[in-house]
Amino acid sequence: MRSGDGATLRPVGDELGPLLARGRDGDIFEFGTGRVLRRARDGRSIEHEARIMDYLGARGFSVPAIHEVRASGTEIVMDRVVGPTMLAAVSRRPWTLARHARVLADLHRQLHEIDAPDWLPQLADGGDRVVHLDLHPLNVLYGPRGPVLIDWTNAARGRAETDLAQTWLIVAAADTSDLGCVARFAAPLQAHLAHLVIREFDRDRIVPFLRPVAESRARDRHVRPGEVQAMHRLTDREERRLTRRAPTR
Repeated sequence: MRSGDGATLRPVGDELGPLLARGRDGDIFEFGTGRVLRRARDGRSIEHEARIMDYLGARGFSVPAIHEVRASGTEIVMDRVVGPTMLAAVSRRPWTLARHARVLADLHRQLHEIDAPDWLPQLADGGDRVVHLDLHPLNVLYGPRGPVLIDWTNAARGRAETDLAQTWLIVAAADTSDLGCVARFAAPLQAHLAHLVIREFDRDRIVPFLRPVAESRARDRHVRPGEVQAMHRLTDREERRLTRRAPTR
């Protein structure tokens, strides 16, 4: 049986390999040569992730190729991307920060050129672009063919500015204290990385989207109190800056 976009639906087999990584709500296992299996930890369906990845891959955007959707949609088999995360690359070679910022900006541009399908969840901003809503250095892998964007759990239909506001707040306010010494070394660079990404765009157009994004993220149980405070400080500061720039009558 196949999903609506061609991914094969098959029952769970016994080909599962060792655990490779654990995310907030899912696990990644080795699954044969050159492939991995992503399994939802709470048993929810993640077939929509396979569907949007198939959709984007068919339009030339760099995502892991999907091979199967299994176990009533709770498992996805996809290509294994061999290479470091952007966060690891920045931590090991911090003097390359500007180059990585350009990669993040380019991924946003390429993604937002794609018309969102009607079956994606619609954001309240009324936009019609594909938005990732979690585009940050831990979700970019440097594979043999270049950067690959992973983790499409939050993909939706919306405005580019909302997606950029998400990246700005996530990167600038992230608490990486539990990600090991390599990530902690990169922590002081986060605010500068966010600045380098946002300066590639019209900053003043993104600022009005910071507060709704910050308020939405504050309701996410995975976001820590310190991160919420940092997001609101950034939002307040940027809104004051924009107000000072506004022409007086």
